[in-house]
Amino acid sequence: MNWRIGIWVGSGLVVLCLFGFGGWMLSLPPSPAPAVAPAVAPEEHAAALSALRPRKRSRPLVAVLGINDATETTDYLVTYGILRRADVADVMALATGPGPVRLYPALTVEPDATTAAFDAAHLGGADYVIVPAMSRDDDPAALQWLRSQAAKGAFVIGVCAGAKVVGEAGLLEGRRATTHWYYREALRAISPGMSYVPDRRFVIDGSVATTTGITASMPMMLTLIEAIAGRARAAAVAVDLGLTEWDARHASAAFRLTRPFAATVLRNRLAFWRHEELGIDLRAGMDEVALALAADAWSRTYRSRAVTFADGPVETRSGIRILPDRPAASRAGEPSILAIDDRRPVEALDATLAAIAERYGASTARVVAMQLEYPGAWNGPDSSGGAATASAVSAVPRAGSRHRPGRSP
Repeated sequence: MNWRIGIWVGSGLVVLCLFGFGGWMLSLPPSPAPAVAPAVAPEEHAAALSALRPRKRSRPLVAVLGINDATETTDYLVTYGILRRADVADVMALATGPGPVRLYPALTVEPDATTAAFDAAHLGGADYVIVPAMSRDDDPAALQWLRSQAAKGAFVIGVCAGAKVVGEAGLLEGRRATTHWYYREALRAISPGMSYVPDRRFVIDGSVATTTGITASMPMMLTLIEAIAGRARAAAVAVDLGLTEWDARHASAAFRLTRPFAATVLRNRLAFWRHEELGIDLRAGMDEVALALAADAWSRTYRSRAVTFADGPVETRSGIRILPDRPAASRAGEPSILAIDDRRPVEALDATLAAIAERYGASTARVVAMQLEYPGAWNGPDSSGGAATASAVSAVPRAGSRHRPGRSP
């Protein structure tokens, strides 16, 4: 009889949890009304460029900081890839310790150097330090190194929830700042002397910049390129990314925790028997920006996660080495494969969201776009310069394929 008692007790707990969660969900607002992104005055943009101009070297040195066990995929790879393709600075991907950097929610990379090796080679420090979101805001090694770089005159850029790491380092007190919509209150708790600025994808105050959610790394990096090398160079990189314009415009009210968001996440999590892994075949020279956006998006559906296949490390377009999750030969059972072609990154992201909508429904695509804080057709006003719909990145089930079960991120 013990097993029957266990079933009844377990069922009762599930019901209680669902009713409690349901009550909380009903307290959430419905989908936000369409919001308009306020314009950025020319004077504000000029001030941003002035603050970002290099002070130490004519060809700046940029360090992208990561911790080995969990650094956000897009924050780390998109910033690195955009700056490397611009070729206006020397860019290094760093880790606080030896070994690879495990990115979340997908991909593993070999960094260019450790922070200790960087310090030994560059006694004067970096011109710019980019701080992605990390699994721990208070990693001692990351905070110590970040403070030391700021003391040497580095301009610090906190991307997305990386603003919380910057705050833990004590660099946001008395400054204006922003962060991912989900972490606004957490950032206020970390830096109570910080003034939150809404309706801007990035905010610059003195020698520190912060951005909103994950995709804001694109306009932030383009503005940095413009400050270093001029508008024409930044415009050329923007075209290469698939953007026609960029600036700090943002409609913060379009991004918030809503009832449809919570309901979709709950539904997808509970459907654990339908969770799946979707494979990406790595190849030499592939665009790490498009790869990061696609792998990140597919791993935020609460239904799937991206895994990579290759017979060894693969060097991307900009020279970073991706370590595969599994050897190519391990794709037994013909799992669903994500086909990534050579479309531009923004087009790839738009097509990824379209493919997610086709596979799991439009509500799941909106959940992903909300997590990425991506303005466009899926969420809020389109301040990114348009949306592409070509099938640059898609989930392609092969004939007779079977889904591999996988854990939700």
